[in-house]
Amino acid sequence: MVLGCQNISKSYGTKEILNAVNFHIEAKEKIAIVGINGAGKSTLLKIITGEEEPDNGTINLAKDVSIGYLAQHQEQYYKQTIYEELLSAKKDVIKLEATLRQLEKDIETLKDEELESALNLYSRLNHTFEMQDGYAFESQILGVLKGLGFDESDLNRPISELSGGQKTRISLGRLLLSRPDIILLDEPTNHLDLASTAWLENYLKNYDGAVIIVSHDRYFLDKIVTKVFEIENTHGTVYHGNYSYYSKRREEIRLSQYKAYMNQQAYIKHQEDVITKLKQFNREKSIKRAESREKMLDKIEQIEKPQEVRDDMKLTLIPDIESGNDVLTVEDLSKSFTDIPLFAHVNMDIKRGERVALIGSNGTGKTTILKIINQLIPKDNGKVTLGSQVHIGYYDQEHQILHPDKTIFDELHDAYPDMTNTKVRNTLAAFLFTGDDVFKQINELSGGERGRVSLAKLMLTGANFLILDEPTNHLDITSKEILENALSGYTGTVLYVSHDRYFINKTATRILELSSDGITSYLGNYDDYVYEKEKLAANSTTVNEPKKQEESDNKRDWKLAKEEQAKERKRQNDIQKIEAKIEELETNIEEINDEMNKPDNATNSAKLNELATRHEELSSDLEKLYEEWEKLSEE
Repeated sequence: MVLGCQNISKSYGTKEILNAVNFHIEAKEKIAIVGINGAGKSTLLKIITGEEEPDNGTINLAKDVSIGYLAQHQEQYYKQTIYEELLSAKKDVIKLEATLRQLEKDIETLKDEELESALNLYSRLNHTFEMQDGYAFESQILGVLKGLGFDESDLNRPISELSGGQKTRISLGRLLLSRPDIILLDEPTNHLDLASTAWLENYLKNYDGAVIIVSHDRYFLDKIVTKVFEIENTHGTVYHGNYSYYSKRREEIRLSQYKAYMNQQAYIKHQEDVITKLKQFNREKSIKRAESREKMLDKIEQIEKPQEVRDDMKLTLIPDIESGNDVLTVEDLSKSFTDIPLFAHVNMDIKRGERVALIGSNGTGKTTILKIINQLIPKDNGKVTLGSQVHIGYYDQEHQILHPDKTIFDELHDAYPDMTNTKVRNTLAAFLFTGDDVFKQINELSGGERGRVSLAKLMLTGANFLILDEPTNHLDITSKEILENALSGYTGTVLYVSHDRYFINKTATRILELSSDGITSYLGNYDDYVYEKEKLAANSTTVNEPKKQEESDNKRDWKLAKEEQAKERKRQNDIQKIEAKIEELETNIEEINDEMNKPDNATNSAKLNELATRHEELSSDLEKLYEEWEKLSEE
């Protein structure tokens, strides 16, 4: 064990955040800390690093263990260049290298015992230098720099010129290069594009130390962690597995707890009805029996009603009318800012019922495309055509469509003046705004609260074409799941930009990748997209000539769909054949069992041996069929 948290408790005033929280982490273990916004995840990280003191409990660190911490909000660096900042993570190695160079000079002039002593010291220090990758630290700096989305040409840029997100990436790079025994990361992917996030996943997965991550990026957690620590209602629970296992297991436990609660409530209600009935008989014996039952009920340890997280926020998206089949057509779209091209020759077709994710590196123009479609900014060239009866509902990641000086209540009421005050309040209550909260001004709200107001307005639009720009930003995991379920059941059309791969995986039916070459279409969700990219990359290494791009995106999608349909038909046929064989073998085995139980065969050892051998063969064949059936069923 390299780190242990023992009975950690923390309160701010009268508000309890953590109550007797316990967990530990082993060397090289990767663990996620999850929970809703405000659950105490960041507080726990700060207690581990010593930035905050717990009210009770202890943090136990193994001897000589170093900790590196990336907070959500970084200190601002202004004086150094990017290279100088990253190089500072290697100051111990650089100092050691300088010592070695000096020793090399000294050795040339030393003799006898002094020379032998210097050579021994040089040997020890050089071994340490090699163990710390001293000969590779410059290439490591370049590798981390490129992995986090910078170019080699950025090395001498002053950090003061960088955006907040870029500064956070530099802080992350410095932390990774320092290689502590335990890395603590608080929302590390917030300012990373898909390529940088994938690079960080691979880096952390193979990191030769322990990692503790707080993140809303569920796909990221799935790829890295082997243990999940959930903070809920001030208490902590450990789940051994990745995020998907935790999510499934948590629901199973909640369902089990809810069933136990409902069964107990039914039992209590039944006993109370019996007690009432016995008392109504108004006889001495019946009253005594009623009192006996009351005493029994008093001794029952009542199960608390489990928190029904999925019922906290209610999001229902229903189109008022159905659009035509052709929802959006974009032809040869281009846009530049101050004569610098952002994108060119962008083409896309979106049909009714599709849920399309627009992805690409930061700065390629994804948000700009959404704003052009919504006529918020002008295009330079090209054509944007909306289909028949298309009604757009727009969700802006910056929530600029909200009015900062209005209250939450007025934001909805002014947008929908026909709604009664009661209906406005009921709608806001569905998005967790109750009581005097509805009179908070928009400019006083957190990012997550603004996101909920925007979702409430979106729900009321009745739109049949939703255009969403980073809809999961600032939402906690539970709210993301609610949005995923709402979109999956939505009968309209959706086009969205998102860096949330888990969200894309759950909701997308097609992915459009924006690059300098235009748009490439991939049928399916994010896993399908990754599979296709890997397949194309593998093909490009074995084929010298580049594949001709003669087929249109739509034709390519149609072919892919047909291939997938053919694979699925074959899988279903194989399953049916195996099920028929299983039924046949089970019947044969049952017949052998009947034969072995017949009195005539009970004393016939030769017959019994023959039947037993056949039984064993069929059982072995049956086991193989079961395994094959399970494998096909899981695909």
